[in-house]
Amino acid sequence: MGGEEPEHRRLAITLVAVLLLGILELSEGEFKGDYSKISGIIIPGFASTQLRAWSILDCPYSPLDFNPLDLVWLDSTKLLSAVNCWLKCMLLDPNNQTDHPECKSRPDSGLSAITELDPGYITGPLSSVWKEWVKWCIEFGIEANAIIAAPYDWRLPPSLLEERDLYFHKLKLTFETALKLRGGPSVVFAHSLGNHVFRYFLEWLKLEIAPKQYIQWLDEHIYAYFAVGAPLLGAIGTVKATLSGETFGLPVSEGTARLMFNSFGSSLWMMPFSKYCRADGMYLKHFSGSISKGHHTYQCEPEEFQSNNSGWPTNIINIEIPSIRGFDAYPSVSEFSQTNLSSMECGLPTQLSFSAREISDGTFFKAIEDYDSDSKRILQRLKKSYHDDPVLNPLTPWDRPPIKNVFCIYGIDSKTEVGYYFAPSGKPYPDNWIITDVIYEVEGSLVSRSGNQVEGNPGAASGDETVPYHSLSWCKNWLGSRVNVTRAPQSEHDGSDVQVELNVEHHYEQDIVPNMTRSPRVKYITYYEDSESIPGKRTAVWELDKANHRNIVRSPVLMRELWLQIWHDIRVDATSNFVTKAKRGPLRDEDCYWDYGKARCAWPEYCEYRYVFGDVHLGQSCRLKNSLADTLLHYV
Repeated sequence: MGGEEPEHRRLAITLVAVLLLGILELSEGEFKGDYSKISGIIIPGFASTQLRAWSILDCPYSPLDFNPLDLVWLDSTKLLSAVNCWLKCMLLDPNNQTDHPECKSRPDSGLSAITELDPGYITGPLSSVWKEWVKWCIEFGIEANAIIAAPYDWRLPPSLLEERDLYFHKLKLTFETALKLRGGPSVVFAHSLGNHVFRYFLEWLKLEIAPKQYIQWLDEHIYAYFAVGAPLLGAIGTVKATLSGETFGLPVSEGTARLMFNSFGSSLWMMPFSKYCRADGMYLKHFSGSISKGHHTYQCEPEEFQSNNSGWPTNIINIEIPSIRGFDAYPSVSEFSQTNLSSMECGLPTQLSFSAREISDGTFFKAIEDYDSDSKRILQRLKKSYHDDPVLNPLTPWDRPPIKNVFCIYGIDSKTEVGYYFAPSGKPYPDNWIITDVIYEVEGSLVSRSGNQVEGNPGAASGDETVPYHSLSWCKNWLGSRVNVTRAPQSEHDGSDVQVELNVEHHYEQDIVPNMTRSPRVKYITYYEDSESIPGKRTAVWELDKANHRNIVRSPVLMRELWLQIWHDIRVDATSNFVTKAKRGPLRDEDCYWDYGKARCAWPEYCEYRYVFGDVHLGQSCRLKNSLADTLLHYV
């Protein structure tokens, strides 16, 4: 009998293993319990991919020339010493998007293309984009081939990304290669404009594969989609960059910045648009591979014409026109309200206001066509590259992507621009417009640059300094009618300050405003989670207080939450649909610190004092007690 007991134990262990393997095979995503099967695919945002020269350009009056593979975006040294040469390598033809005759640039490849735009001892930290993200992945033991960058030429409109670079074909192959290489589906991380790129890819994919295989392909290749800082209804800053220029901190004039920005076909991709106007499918692809044009309709709901600002907090553009030359100067003047028409006096400046719809459908650019030489080119590009795009009109509201798990993540409650006042500057193009005033949203209110309150319809919160809350929070419409809301501090906490509301009622196109308290000294993260409205799918929205649009991808809080959620999802013993928010302890040695009040390392449950040669202060010697795997068991 003594020898039979170990044998029974081995059989029992074997049976448990077989059962677990059965669970693994049946689990959604086909990688539960095996983290090595996951791939992460990063789609960067606007101006977040390095561009390198693909030609030889001799720069007169400068010792620095451009040779093949030299860094163009962003080489601050050449920008400062040979700005005219640098512009030749950056500019595109505004009409057909071809390269400058003397210089061409192409996007770099690999992770190095998106980690730092301008590597160097001084400029590196200033131009760092995804470097911290990759560092986190390395610290958590992710293999080198498990993180894949999908850089692209962010200057091009969506259709030319495919036509010139076959970008979407390559992206499809990237997903398929990752599945074959690692055996499981991928997790998509997209930031800013990268979300629009991914949306276009999903629509392009519908035309590329058989309709019955579309959802199957998505289920096999994409497990989760993390939309970070997505301008789902556009971004206001693109209007400013189009009319007066946005330098983004570069040592160039605003006029030069405007010339460069308006040469890019992508300049209209993030224009603000109305949530009430949609375009039906334009094209159908037959199995034979031919494309036939269908019925094209662009329709707005009655709410669009009952609202003065397309559902945005205020009119986005208020512009002073120098004089009135008759109604022929305003092809769309019939769309203006009678109030505006009655205020026009011949020969005197007239101020006109434009909503998001009037910007995205071209009404605004038609109105200023006689006063701005760029407007005609913009109208042509707007029609050709966006409204008549054979795959998708990107200037229409998003529906929830048909992916199993969708997480929408963005920052809130930062001072964000939502409207501008423009006037003629009296200078020639490209400096012919100046901004006379700016309207900001600030934590649920509208104020002008001078500090005066402005009437309008502000949201429950403000945006992330770059994209207004109205655009970021559109993904709340992807949640169902019953939503669980949790608010917790962003910093490590023991769970005492966590607030939860279950089954909060939610209606389409109505914001969810939780009845929860806030401490003025605490930054919170608010989770809106729904796993019941769509069978087999999960949707979540994360709002991070004071998270900056650009820096959110470097946020340790975001990385921690992403890691915990993915770790939770691969566990076969996870008991909930989303990771618990009950507490947040340190996950890395960097999270441990010295508590001078108690003369010990803070978080003694997780951290201990462990000196290592080279430590220069007490906090540096505070390190995790246990391995990361043991620490993560708290969150199953």
